[in-house]
Amino acid sequence: MNIGPYTFEEFKEVARKFHGYPAPGLLIGGYMVEEAKSYLPEGTLFDAVVETGKCLPDAVQVLTLCSYGNGWMRVIKLGRYALSLYDKFTGEGVRIHIDMAKLKKWPEIESWFLKLKPKKDQDTDLLFSEIEKAGHSFCTVTPIQITEDFMSHKGMRSIGICPSCKEAYPVSDGAICRGCQGEVPYVGGSRDMVREDCVIAVDVQDAVGKKALHDMTRIDPGTSKGAEFKAGQEITAGDVCRLQQMGRNRVYVSGSDDELADMVHENEAAQAFAKRMAGDGIVFKTPPEEGKISFCAGLKGLLTIDRDILARFNLLPDVMCAARQGDILVDAGKPVAGTRAIPLHITKNVFENALSVLDAGPIFKILPLRTAKVGILVTGTEVFQGLIEDKFIPIISGKVERLGSEVVATAVVPDDRKAISDGVAELRGQGADLIVTTAGLSVDPDDVTRPALVDAGLTDILYGAPILPGTMLLLGKIGNVDVMGVPACALFYKTTSFDLLLPIILAGQNITRKDLASMAEGGLCLNCRSCTFPKCPFGK
Repeated sequence: MNIGPYTFEEFKEVARKFHGYPAPGLLIGGYMVEEAKSYLPEGTLFDAVVETGKCLPDAVQVLTLCSYGNGWMRVIKLGRYALSLYDKFTGEGVRIHIDMAKLKKWPEIESWFLKLKPKKDQDTDLLFSEIEKAGHSFCTVTPIQITEDFMSHKGMRSIGICPSCKEAYPVSDGAICRGCQGEVPYVGGSRDMVREDCVIAVDVQDAVGKKALHDMTRIDPGTSKGAEFKAGQEITAGDVCRLQQMGRNRVYVSGSDDELADMVHENEAAQAFAKRMAGDGIVFKTPPEEGKISFCAGLKGLLTIDRDILARFNLLPDVMCAARQGDILVDAGKPVAGTRAIPLHITKNVFENALSVLDAGPIFKILPLRTAKVGILVTGTEVFQGLIEDKFIPIISGKVERLGSEVVATAVVPDDRKAISDGVAELRGQGADLIVTTAGLSVDPDDVTRPALVDAGLTDILYGAPILPGTMLLLGKIGNVDVMGVPACALFYKTTSFDLLLPIILAGQNITRKDLASMAEGGLCLNCRSCTFPKCPFGK
């Protein structure tokens, strides 16, 4: 079976020249590309999306005008052997993928594709023979519509010269290139980012009359720790004995102005970092103490952290920033983070690199919690009929009221889809902008809360979270109303997934499946006999 204008043997040679060898994946990809093209009207100008970085992109580049370099092909590494071709202007197109049910007819291809036997045991000639006979027969094609935001192409970006490495880079990446921001996947290179400190240590007796170059700490084990001498403080004859008692027989004094011309003092660096790191609701004091600036919450609310910027900053040499866990509730005045330059002086090169990373936006913010009008919907026929006393309403009420919200309405309904849907409508009618439903979220066939909420208009549904207790949590929206479904475990455990996610919802944050997945680490409650949440590892 031909692959476009080529016979199978001819395409093997094309693949060998382009790819290095006639990889089976590239040969299969050739059939996939040609089949996808056949579904597009003749003359269509199309782009491509490939869902793997292995072999398939090369097939697209060999058989179409789409390439990674011209931007007409995008590689989204989803790990699936599939590609899409679509009209550049309308986004209408097709997606083709390997159908595992159809692949069973071709055992050698299936064995190769699923890696069922070692490469040395594969029959290459039989594999190629099956690929040629099969063509695209084990693939499935489906129509697709590319989303508008994905179709938009970025225009040419302005190019500048990185002041750090002196190489050209897109200026939209920041004040310096992303490589100098710490994103390089290697160590070494021609540019040394670290320079020895240009300061001179002198005997304490010789320091009299000079000014301390940095804070000097006095430690009384188990009693106190603080700066005994401040940066800029003049050292007197009476200070010599105190310095010696602190174990300091020599102190730093600055070198010449020329020697320090390319250096930045720790205090200057820390203040510059702090101004960029602190967002809304974050406060800090200057000047730094012992070279460090501490951040505190300026109000009670949810601490949010831009983890990407924080990681990029800490990848740079000679600087640091440490913080509490993000997405937790903090009280006004409580410490949340701290930053400093690690040595007494850092090079201007490192200093400018750090500022460029921080130009992407503040790292820390405190988001105030809104005062929600909460409606509580208890589901359960046994509770509705009075056979079991409801305990959900007081539990949920206590939790939301402790966070400053108010319960405006409650309802108890049986396990009936219409009754639950009507209950939601009733709570919305009474002004609820956050509805908390309870129970009815398990795999029991009588639990109809989820479908009933869909009947009531639930969208943006997230069901299930890697958190124990509280895995069967439900999140979503009905219009502008937030919905949280609380599983029955909340009756038996003081702290569940509801306690972790409620403050995030009240802070107005959108929660995604990825956000929930990131909560797996720390998402196991130890069910301590005496619960100390949130002063414990749960959710952290």
